[in-house]
Amino acid sequence: MTFVNDIFSDKYASLEKIIGHQFSDRSLLEEALTHRSRSNELPGLSDNQRLEFFGDSILGFLVSHLLFDAFPQAREGELTSMRASLVDESSLAAIASSLGIGSCLQLGKGEEKGGGRKKKSILSDAFEAVIAAVYLDGGVTAAREVVQRHFSPLVQGLAVSSFSSTDYKTLLQEYTQSRFGSTPSYSVTGSQGPDHARVFTVTVIVNSELCGKGEGSRKKDAEQAAAREALEFFKR
Repeated sequence: MTFVNDIFSDKYASLEKIIGHQFSDRSLLEEALTHRSRSNELPGLSDNQRLEFFGDSILGFLVSHLLFDAFPQAREGELTSMRASLVDESSLAAIASSLGIGSCLQLGKGEEKGGGRKKKSILSDAFEAVIAAVYLDGGVTAAREVVQRHFSPLVQGLAVSSFSSTDYKTLLQEYTQSRFGSTPSYSVTGSQGPDHARVFTVTVIVNSELCGKGEGSRKKDAEQAAAREALEFFKR
């Protein structure tokens, strides 16, 4: 794979410095920053969907490790909620934006015109893809260093007390009843891992709109994480 043009090549070099990893195989970085709207226009060009899928798991693991070390007294549910707050779409998009990933994206003409460089979903997916690219290029040590560099300050700003006693499901139900006269609907949309370490994915819908998604080793933890994200959704 070759770079599309020198302008993008220069931007990728700058991004390498910012994220803290110099690629041996720069084609991995290019793939991580290529949205499917661009690959649809250029047959044969790989988009970042596979890397995003892989990066989601890598990031979850490495952020979990950071939290595990930082909060030795925290309980499982507290750690799950903290992780959810760090790796949700809004948080990842904010980090991606601060790194300048938006300006490095390769987008199709439609997404370019539609403001794709600032879309949270595109930015967060690209960030996860970049983490996967770093892992494939430099191994787990390189990926851990990048995650530590950009997440350690966020982890240090967390307080277990903020996640220990908050019942987000109750707060969300009270909010939706007062505003919409309806209650949230939760659905288990997926699960992965062996039986002894299964992770559930739950979505919450309010007024037929998907408002939040959460993960947890128990369904109720995933529901709490989804409710928390929904509350953030309504604050926007």
